[in-house]
Amino acid sequence: MKVWHYLFIFIVLSAAASSFLIVKGDSKDLSNQTSITPTPSIIRKASVAGTFYPSDKNQLESELNSYLSKASLLSEPGKLRILIVPHAGIDFSGATAAWGFKQLEGKSYSRVIILGASHNNAYSYISVFSSGAWETPLGKNYVDEVFASALLDKENGIINDINVQKNEHSLEIELLFLQKVLKNFKIVPILIGQTEDKTLTALSQKIFQNFDEDTLLVISSDLSHYPSYESANEIDKKTINSILSGDESKFEEVISDIEGKNYPGVVTAACGNQAISVGLKLANLLDIKNIKKINYSNSGDVVGDKSGVVGYSSIGFWSDKISKNIILGDSEKKEALKIASDALNDYIKNKKIPQLNVRNGILNIPLGAFVTLRKSGQLRGCIGSFEAKDPLAKVIQDMTISAATNDIRFQPVTADELSDISIEISVLTPRKRIESWREIVLGRDGVVVQKSFAAGTFLPQVASESGWNLEQFLSELCTQKAGFEKDCYKDPSVTLYTFEAQVFK
Repeated sequence: MKVWHYLFIFIVLSAAASSFLIVKGDSKDLSNQTSITPTPSIIRKASVAGTFYPSDKNQLESELNSYLSKASLLSEPGKLRILIVPHAGIDFSGATAAWGFKQLEGKSYSRVIILGASHNNAYSYISVFSSGAWETPLGKNYVDEVFASALLDKENGIINDINVQKNEHSLEIELLFLQKVLKNFKIVPILIGQTEDKTLTALSQKIFQNFDEDTLLVISSDLSHYPSYESANEIDKKTINSILSGDESKFEEVISDIEGKNYPGVVTAACGNQAISVGLKLANLLDIKNIKKINYSNSGDVVGDKSGVVGYSSIGFWSDKISKNIILGDSEKKEALKIASDALNDYIKNKKIPQLNVRNGILNIPLGAFVTLRKSGQLRGCIGSFEAKDPLAKVIQDMTISAATNDIRFQPVTADELSDISIEISVLTPRKRIESWREIVLGRDGVVVQKSFAAGTFLPQVASESGWNLEQFLSELCTQKAGFEKDCYKDPSVTLYTFEAQVFK
């Protein structure tokens, strides 16, 4: 079984020389695609047709249709956002993959990110295929070049490198099924090398920042490689359950535990484990809770040889709407408050800014935040930033120091006050412009009034702390914080913004 299952990998290396073709782009081929295809454009030709799947279009369609016809549609609420599917030759994993792709029939996406791990090349970065198109016997799909370019981050090891993808099967297999069940979509092929967690975190953050209602992430991974049939069922159940938990750290612990216990025959618990980690990071950022196993099998179920098998599973992540409101859990809050406390104490005592060593990925996302200092319950300083380019951890650090030293309403905090000062952090959603002050929900919304270069801000919690009604809240904001007339919020020349905040102390 082991030999036949990955015989394809060795065969495919001979196809590398013919994997790319330079052609001139034709805008008429773009169908419903939104970004501009450059001229000339790179066409990645099918590299594993005839080995992993039939090269004849009619035969291929017949096999894919057969697999899809035997799969069923789950009745899950919301829209499928992330899909994990296997990528072996379709004779082996096609039935289980079809169960996953069946969930996409009748749905609409303008782009699909296809994410996998390299099987043929060793490198320490993440490869984005950022221009051109991919072609299979079923047709051609252009790359969403605007979206792909937005993911590039050379400093964090996310680069445009199409060469390492030219003979990779794991992304190509998924494209075949996508071409059968979806119409008028672009692709963003991404292949992970042997990378550090910070690079995976950076990719998940980049995807999160650009993810929308028309985006789907397809993650390509098989599960255990070459244990006995009985062991595969046991091992893969552990892996699948860790994915269903939605907890990336639990998933990584399970993978490490499986691969560290020296199960007979096991080479890996999941060949695309880093791609799955990115998916779990993204699900956390998007606050996706509905994660379901769709189907499971292993190669022993297909070929009968149960001495050394490969596991396959389809797993879906559904949500009603895309949520971009970052929610910090208890561990993130604890780390954020420690960052603020260390910054306050080290800077006031020693004029030093502590070096950041962030453990929680959410704290690495660029987000705005306000830091409020109180002494014996009384305000002692409050400064924040909305449009953050720096990671949240650095914003919290910088705003803590600024609140202690640069709030013009107060003298700088002194060392003998530190034991009496409490810290409150407000993590902000992006500002949203509104047309009327009547749209404001008191207690939920923070508000900004702005005219030319002058502005004033109240955090959402000011309403509950003061006991003001909406008009009082806005009048005080106009006069206290902006220096405007008390009814400035009714002035057409004044721009109003709202935002929400997660507040903890």
